[in-house]
Amino acid sequence: MKKIVVLLLVASAFSCKNMQAVASKDNSDPTKYIKVIKEKDLKKMLYVVASDEMEGRETGSKGQKKAGVYMIDQYKKNGVSFPKGATDYYQHIPAAYLNAKRNENLQDSENIWAYIEGSEKPDEVLVISAHYDHVGIKNGEVYNGADDDGSGTVAVMEMAKAFAKAKKQGHGPKRSILFLHVTGEEHGLHGSRYYSENPLFPIANTITDINIDMIGRRDVEHAKTNNYVYVIGADRLSTDLHNAVVAQNDKYTKLDLDFKFNDPKDPNHFYERSDHYNFAKHGIPAVFFFNGVHEDYHGKGDEPQKIEYDALTKRTQLAFVVAWDLANRENRPVVDKK
Repeated sequence: MKKIVVLLLVASAFSCKNMQAVASKDNSDPTKYIKVIKEKDLKKMLYVVASDEMEGRETGSKGQKKAGVYMIDQYKKNGVSFPKGATDYYQHIPAAYLNAKRNENLQDSENIWAYIEGSEKPDEVLVISAHYDHVGIKNGEVYNGADDDGSGTVAVMEMAKAFAKAKKQGHGPKRSILFLHVTGEEHGLHGSRYYSENPLFPIANTITDINIDMIGRRDVEHAKTNNYVYVIGADRLSTDLHNAVVAQNDKYTKLDLDFKFNDPKDPNHFYERSDHYNFAKHGIPAVFFFNGVHEDYHGKGDEPQKIEYDALTKRTQLAFVVAWDLANRENRPVVDKK
């Protein structure tokens, strides 16, 4: 009788352990980790990234490199390492490459990357991108680029922090995630082009690029509310990606998704004007989150005190829940369009 009781206890303990293991892999609900993305943390980082100390983050400048060091320090602080297969947080890009299309006397620069390895499908990689360069100093005045693209830069770092916390608590992404801060965007999407031509992970294994470029302000079309975001490109290659964006927003963030600039006939051609395009050109589904152009676009008034941090937070959370879904769903988004 004692033997039977012991066996039952062992079986019960084993069963509980198995149930816990299954539960630890249940990544169906990101609600707990959405809350890791905080307005105060985004604001704190943006006031550093878009400070005069960074001298407008011109491609290859001392100020940009200083901003890069700060960003890497944040990744280290949050326990997010550089990618598997890399030797550090930098993808170095020579000046010769940056100046090949039109010589602007740019100095050597770097993409900055960080990485969380997937638990079940580590060879499949989701890229989350934003450019961290801006236009530097003009006529003695620093153009800080708080929205363009300081907002996207801190959003990517904050998302990485949330994913790192999830992993620490047993809910790490099933696919790997590459957090990619690209350089040279303002001079012709150079950093993302360089990565797409020299990928650390095979392009064929890259499931999607989520690109974040200007999500901290509002445009004149939305003068009465900041509870919106422009969604560009999600349906150009993949119906699955478009559906994921809509479903995750409906479920968690409830922003007004504005598809105005997604129209291929839109004269602004924003689809071709940010870093996701260099992924899309290679057949990778891509979505671009954007707040539209405002009066301080590429102007000296693009300062951190003008950022609407509630909007920045909510848009970052949208990008996060879309990333969560893509990283954990059973199948990668199908490319069903050319």
